[in-house]
Amino acid sequence: MEVLVALAIIGLVLAAIPLLAGGPRPGAEARAAAIEVASALRQTRGKAIALFRSETFILDTEGGSYRVGAEGPEIRLPDNLALSLYTARSELQGESAGRIRFFPDGSATGGRVTLTHGERQYVVAVDWLTGAVRLEE
Repeated sequence: MEVLVALAIIGLVLAAIPLLAGGPRPGAEARAAAIEVASALRQTRGKAIALFRSETFILDTEGGSYRVGAEGPEIRLPDNLALSLYTARSELQGESAGRIRFFPDGSATGGRVTLTHGERQYVVAVDWLTGAVRLEE
């Protein structure tokens, strides 16, 4: 009985060590947001190809949100991120918002979304010719 109790205590201690030592990793939230943005851009491209019509990814850098298509739900990004958008001049919507447009053949207007948190910076780039989306650290 004493051995079982000792093994149970050792098991609890070993299970708690990763929780105590892990803690939040710097930049993990920014990386997750960058992956989410890249995924949303790929979804927008897929939607344009599948529906055979132009589709847009809309980013509000000041509000910290994006949406897939004009009618899509607004998705909020973490507040501690600085966002910037580089896109075609014709796709800008005021000072703090803009679009990256995907065409039915898979091509795009091109551009990039930059997510910054402290020293960490992630760039999600869209190739204008192929519409390919890539995440750069």
